[in-house]
Amino acid sequence: MEVWKSLVGSVALACAPLVGIAADLTPIEMRWLKGVWPVVVFAKEARMPLDIVVQPQNSPGASPMALAYMEGRCKLVLSMRGNPEAQATLDRIPPDLTDAALELMAAHELGHCRRYLDGAWFGVPAGFVASVPTTVSADVQAAYANMSAVRREEGYGDLVGLAWTEQRHPQLYERLRDWLLLERARNLQPGSHHDTLVWLRLTADGNKLAHGSIFGRAQELWTMGLGADD
Repeated sequence: MEVWKSLVGSVALACAPLVGIAADLTPIEMRWLKGVWPVVVFAKEARMPLDIVVQPQNSPGASPMALAYMEGRCKLVLSMRGNPEAQATLDRIPPDLTDAALELMAAHELGHCRRYLDGAWFGVPAGFVASVPTTVSADVQAAYANMSAVRREEGYGDLVGLAWTEQRHPQLYERLRDWLLLERARNLQPGSHHDTLVWLRLTADGNKLAHGSIFGRAQELWTMGLGADD
């Protein structure tokens, strides 16, 4: 979804304390914000240019939470009004994992932010060449290449989310990884944008993500997965 095209008129929230902003938000928006707030605080402490945007209009079919990048700033976008997926997502999370799962999802989006800020969005390491089918039209080739690039970014985001989980909630890592695997396998279309299983299979041992920068640890496994994905 091209989130940035629908931001006009949205309610923007500064990365200030959560207390005091509830008046303009719905209960489900507040629930998501409460869950993701540790990641927002982390971004602020790391001096990442992150804003929170709440879509005031109905957004059926949109991802409840997504990341846009505009004018050098990352926008964590909540699209929850008139969007049953916001509650459905919560319903699929075991209640005792809700806050940690929301953190994982927000860290995933922060991974996208990091890639944008680094000028690396859709970029690949030197020497890696993505395969594109040559027996189809140029339009199909372009669409395939774009889908593959998005999938690589989603794989990186998942790895950042799991690195956050391992470092902040190590006792929950295995359960949250299992939950994420179920989410990615749900209605899976192999090779589609959210088919990140090639990277998730590298994460059974949480120790690989346990120390150092969550972005650096994710980068190492992400690069390993590129070869297996091609």
